[in-house]
Amino acid sequence: MNRILGWTAIGVGTCSAVLWQTVTIAAQPLYLAYPPNNHETTSDRIFLIGTAPPSGEVLVNDRPIQRSAAGHFAPTFPLQVGENLFTLRYQNQTIQLKVTRQAAQPEVPTGLNFAKDSLTPAVDIARLPGESICFGAIAPPQAQVSVKLGNQTIPLQGQTQAVNLPENSAVLTQQNQPTIGSAIGQYQGCTTATTPGNLGQPQFQLSSKGASTTQAAPGKVTILAPNQLEVAEVTAEAGTTRTGPTTDYSRLTPLPKGTRAAVTGREGDWLRLDYGAWINQKETRLASSTVPLRSLIRSISSRQVPGWTEVVFPLQAPVPVSVQQGDRTFTLNLFNTTAQTDTIYVNPDRLISRLDWQQVAPTQVQYTLQLKSDQQWGYKLRYEGTSLVLSLRHPPQTSQKSKNRSLQGITILLDPGHGSPNDLGSKGPTGYPEKDVTLVISKLVREQLLKRGATVYMTREGDEDLYPQDRVNQINKLEPAIALSLHYNALPDNGDAIKTKGVSTFWYNPQANSLAVFLHDYLVEKLDRPSYGVYWNNLALTRPTVAPAVLLELGFMINPEEFEWIVDPKAQQKLAEAIAAGITEWVQSSK
Repeated sequence: MNRILGWTAIGVGTCSAVLWQTVTIAAQPLYLAYPPNNHETTSDRIFLIGTAPPSGEVLVNDRPIQRSAAGHFAPTFPLQVGENLFTLRYQNQTIQLKVTRQAAQPEVPTGLNFAKDSLTPAVDIARLPGESICFGAIAPPQAQVSVKLGNQTIPLQGQTQAVNLPENSAVLTQQNQPTIGSAIGQYQGCTTATTPGNLGQPQFQLSSKGASTTQAAPGKVTILAPNQLEVAEVTAEAGTTRTGPTTDYSRLTPLPKGTRAAVTGREGDWLRLDYGAWINQKETRLASSTVPLRSLIRSISSRQVPGWTEVVFPLQAPVPVSVQQGDRTFTLNLFNTTAQTDTIYVNPDRLISRLDWQQVAPTQVQYTLQLKSDQQWGYKLRYEGTSLVLSLRHPPQTSQKSKNRSLQGITILLDPGHGSPNDLGSKGPTGYPEKDVTLVISKLVREQLLKRGATVYMTREGDEDLYPQDRVNQINKLEPAIALSLHYNALPDNGDAIKTKGVSTFWYNPQANSLAVFLHDYLVEKLDRPSYGVYWNNLALTRPTVAPAVLLELGFMINPEEFEWIVDPKAQQKLAEAIAAGITEWVQSSK
């Protein structure tokens, strides 16, 4: 399993790498926790995380390195493209390490051929008539490259410059500025087609110095007939929709099971739905249709169920939806929908003050619920037949009988990050894994929350092998008032493991922002810890909507000095008490 935050985890190497480290630490006091031998990266630098007895010097390539009072180290070294060899020495002990830096840009071929796997479309694609169909290739500079598609020949233009965006994780190291790079050898071009049908595989032609060669693109091109589009019905409980046709693209509001929409484009296994979002075909079933999917909507009403207010939107078809949460507002967009609304009944309660609506586009209706409280405690969306049901969660009810039981009536789920021999998380300089310390701190936090009267659940009690979705499923099933995922941090290879330290929190749904900010500031102030910041982040354990869900990174395992604080039992106890006290104060201020 990879780390939740999206970069390669320290300690999540191959089994052989873990075995190599285990043998090393057992046989000698000089220990290297990261990187594993034969590590590959595109970073221009690497940090070496490890430890040795405090006395004496540790040398890397015959130069002494800085170490903490406990003997831990985390120096950073530049990497050249290709193999980089490091020799670590402590007294008569030696560790040999090879790190390979891979080129970030694709290699440009020198002969009369296209670069391997460079022709696009790389998968079968489908577009509507008149839409752009674009092609790309990597070939020798100053060549002539063209594509034959059906009865068209499309010249591709050579590119000279490219704007390279950093990885999303670069914001965490303050290195998220675009860079200008060379695009020499890259060729691009687009065309359109107006007649529905299968146009087959594009044929690329490369000419240079009087010679030429041809090669077919891996993907085929189809032009869809607008009056014979397929209809996708969502079969997953919450269909994952995105801004584009791979998991690299941003997530949009998940679609409730049963949602139906016309398919207006394809790219490999991904379907473009008529309101613009993309969804993987495996989360749908398909049927042919010659009738556009549209719905009218008239009356709207609300009802009370234990713990929730449900607003019911009667529709002729289960249409796509999107959600935006704001300060004292909850906005729901219904696509492929036209209003014929004259009457709305929202039963007065402690959540909703009124419901406003407007037809923002010919087939899009927007509903805005004005709320009575700044803090939202959770929501759910589902279809009952063709009626959309929006469930808004009531604030939890706490007992006022005893200040010492101030969380009585509050259910809290704690998720100790990582777990099992297959998912260590990050590792400290001594090899101590994140999965162990998150379990220790979670049990201490549970103890403190129980003293305050809370009902506490844990996603794991030991080395359970849980994927992120397993943990999310527990949140959705238990519907706690609060969900906290507890972690300790690491960095991408180009980070600074010596200078970087501190507490950080991550949230996704706006209903969790207040909790994330409050807990972060509370821990920084009460424990006098450095702040690494509060981040909006698309993480599995921050995405649940049934409750405010926050992921805490409580310090950096890879920082030689902060690691000592992380594993100190007295500091762990103070941290657990501060987390429980912070939750208590936030709950009391948010009702």
